[in-house]
Parts: sequence; structure tokens; C-alpha cells
Amino acid sequence: MQVYADNAATTKMSQTAIRAMLPYFDNIYGNPSSLHSVGQRAKEALDAARETVAGCLGCDPREIIFTSGGSEADNQAIISAARYGEKHGKKHIITTAFEHHAVLHTLKKLEKEGFEVTYLDVREGHNVKAQQVKDAIRPDTCLVTTMYANNEIGSVLPIAEIGAICREAGVPFHTDAVQAAGHLHIHVKEQNIDMLSLSGHKFHGPKGVGALYVRRGFPLVNLIEGGAQERGKRAGTENIPGICGMAAALKESCDHIDENMPRVAAMRDRLIEGLSQIPHCALNGDRVNRLPGNVSFCFEGIEGESLLLLLDQKGVCASSGSACTSGSLDPSHVLLAIGRVHDVAHGSLRLSLSEYNTDAEIDHILKVVPEVVQYLRNMSPVWRDLQTGKRQYIL
Repeated sequence: MQVYADNAATTKMSQTAIRAMLPYFDNIYGNPSSLHSVGQRAKEALDAARETVAGCLGCDPREIIFTSGGSEADNQAIISAARYGEKHGKKHIITTAFEHHAVLHTLKKLEKEGFEVTYLDVREGHNVKAQQVKDAIRPDTCLVTTMYANNEIGSVLPIAEIGAICREAGVPFHTDAVQAAGHLHIHVKEQNIDMLSLSGHKFHGPKGVGALYVRRGFPLVNLIEGGAQERGKRAGTENIPGICGMAAALKESCDHIDENMPRVAAMRDRLIEGLSQIPHCALNGDRVNRLPGNVSFCFEGIEGESLLLLLDQKGVCASSGSACTSGSLDPSHVLLAIGRVHDVAHGSLRLSLSEYNTDAEIDHILKVVPEVVQYLRNMSPVWRDLQTGKRQYIL
């Protein structure tokens, strides 16, 4: 049996998204900036896709900027808020310690330019409390940027509460919703979100296309110069097939969210319950406020890469954390941020599910993961030292 349980890294494209893209590879291939009829047909598709995405987020179509993905959207949102704040003598930014590197690396660059960044602690409950944001806001705060839901451990942040605090304080609020869009209910106006990033391939759309919601009136800084596309805020001929596929996938996901969320969450809970029976393991992430499809564990006495390779041999595709850092030998910064020590953080496993997974696949995972963990522990000198008392158990 082949089980794909790495949907947080990327998802299988839906047939709806594929069908939505096909006409724009062949029949409707014009440049939407062209004035002739072939170009204008492409522009009509672009406008329709923008309306679809806006409808899913609860905003005006003019507030949607199409990008190459979530990382570009994160960069543009953060840099824009920083530059606007700088003009007004505000150079303080608030974020969390377990953000995606698209956010953290952008903030590190800004720190080199003299910006001060407050990284909110996430060890308690593996999450952030809205009060932490409120306590951290200062007169010179120019931006609060927190992810909507964590990509590695699945914690869902109190976005509406944070948004309300930021709106009352007059501080712009950006959220990286790459893991949440299409999987959780989002309404940017009701949640007081000023900017939001998403990426098509996380909800059964194509790779290489994303979107940035920007509240009307907020001044964006261009990352890419060259043309007047996207109302002059993102130069480059729009990827019409990708945009149409993303819009179709997002609408399909949002239309079925109330039926998909409970079923996926039930499979998640079965995995959490079953894997918790393995001795000396720990669940990572907020147990209650959690993405429907996220299961993240640390297993003491093993190494995560070996775990993934052996699971792959048994037909289970999983990860140890973010796909964006899979080439690194360092333990996950997310796991370190929630308080896992290095030795434990190295033995991590992330299983991320979608509506395409089945109960039979969950049964298979529950069978093979304990077998592989025990196999690796039997070969591990660290595990032998733990069992003989030369080392003390951490979990």
C-alpha cells in the first residue's frame, strides 16, 4: 500500500484544478495585458479568478495580488510594512519563534538594517496567546506578523483575537496562512487581517502560484519591477493557467470545508491516539487548536531521517518537518522553539493528511510506524544507553 501523508509539503492537484487550467494552455493563451480579443479573453479569466479568491477570503477582488507563491507574498507583505513604518519612525516588528523561514529570514535581513524584532515565546502549549501580542506592542511597532497555523506542528493561532488587538492599537497585522487556506474558515474582514499570504499547492492547486491579500489603502512596496501588472504592484505577465487552477482549487476546498474538516480531523485523532501508545514519545503542537490533518511526534532514541527512509520502503510518505529545510542537518527550529532538546528534536515525524486519505491508510500507518520505531531503537546505541540507565529518558 502506498500512503501519501506529506500534504503539508504539497498536495495532489485536484481534477477540478487541472480542468480549470487546461483551456489556458491552448485555446485561451493570450497575454491579459493585450488589447486584442485573444488577450481580453485571458483578462476575463484573470478577473474571474481574482473574484473567486476574494470570495473565499471575504474581501474585495481589488485587494488580491497574485504572486509566485507564499514565500513571495510573505516577503512583500513584511517589507512593505517595514518600509512604511520606517518612514514614520517605527522600526519594531512582532512575530513568533516558530514562523516559516520565508518570514524569519526576511526579518533577519531587516534586523541588519536596524529594525528590532520581538520573537514571541511558543513553549507554553506550543502556541501563542493573544495577550503576548498585546503585551509586546510598543509605540514604535510597525507590524505584527504571525502564521495562521504552524506548518510543522499544526498549532492554529488565535488569529481573530490577535487581529482585534492589532486593529485597536493601529498596528498592521499580516498572517502567513499558507497552511490554513482551504483547510480552515478564513474571513479577513471579520478577523481584522490587513495582509494574508497563501500558496496554491497546499490545497490541491498548482505549484508556483500564490496570492497576497492586502487591505485596500495599505501601501505595498514592489519586489519585482518591470510592468503594470497587478495594478502596478507585481510586474510580470500573469500565470493565467496557474492562477485559474489555484482559484478553482481554493473554491472547491472552501465549498467542502465543513465536510472535509471533521473527516480529516477524525483520521488525525486516530493517528494521535495510536502513536501515543509508543513508549517515550511526545506529541508536538497544540492538542486542541490544531490543523485537521497535522500529526507531529518526537520519538526518543531514533534519528528522523532513518525513520523516513524506512517508512518510505513500507509505502508511507512522510516528513520530519518543513520540506523547505529538509536538506539541513540541524534540528527543526520549530521543535527547538517549543522546547524540544536537540536529541529529541532529531527523532521527529510529521504526518499530514488530506481528504484524499482513507481509514485503510491510517490502519497501515498505525501498523508500520511502531514497527519501524522499534527496529531503529533496537539498533541504536543511544536507546541501549537509555534502557541500561547510562542515560536518562527525556520523554
